[in-house]
Amino acid sequence: MVIKGVLFDFSGTLFRIEPVRDWLAAVLREEGVDVPAEDFERYVTGLTEAGALPGGPQPLRVPEGLAGAMARRDLSAALHREVYTGLARGVALPDPGLYDALYDRHMRPEAWLPYPDASEVLAGLRRAGIAVGVVSNIGWDLRPVFRAHGLDALVDAYVLSFEHGLQKPAAGLFRTACTLIGRDPAEVVMVGDNRGADGGAAALGCEVRFVDHLPVAQRPDGLRSLGLIPG
Repeated sequence: MVIKGVLFDFSGTLFRIEPVRDWLAAVLREEGVDVPAEDFERYVTGLTEAGALPGGPQPLRVPEGLAGAMARRDLSAALHREVYTGLARGVALPDPGLYDALYDRHMRPEAWLPYPDASEVLAGLRRAGIAVGVVSNIGWDLRPVFRAHGLDALVDAYVLSFEHGLQKPAAGLFRTACTLIGRDPAEVVMVGDNRGADGGAAALGCEVRFVDHLPVAQRPDGLRSLGLIPG
């Protein structure tokens, strides 16, 4: 196969969200809320188990009242916020304003780190004339994250579920991405970390390659090892 286009997932593929501990600590600091160390540890455990950080650990259990919305959370910005603030509210935090502050924090560029080889791989694809798209199940605009980390100029198109009313693995989302980067699906590789969601590109005729959703320090060359750039 001669690769003429590559589509990338966002969270767990090109970028990784900060750990729950750092997320909570940053918000408490910004909001001027001091808590005893033992309470802080309890909040970290509770938020982790609740799956309250988008892009972070999955919930151990989704509350019955949120189950339906959880399955559709990436179809709209309002639904995405409702689900994740709802999960966080399962943990009794000391200030009711913290739930929205936590959600807002996760959308900020400083809450995300690119994987160590992301810039190298994206730049290599650009030099090789290979078109690049980002296809993400998400409820907010991730473009500022790419801009802040200096990667936006290396992406030709973004296809975000909440902007199109479709979630991966729907083939229509991948079809839109292929159209926007001007490539036939048979010439395109989809790269992601979720076999169920990202694997949906195969139905369109794309080749699919996977990376492991690991902390940034534990995956220094996951993207580089996929052999996307012609040698």
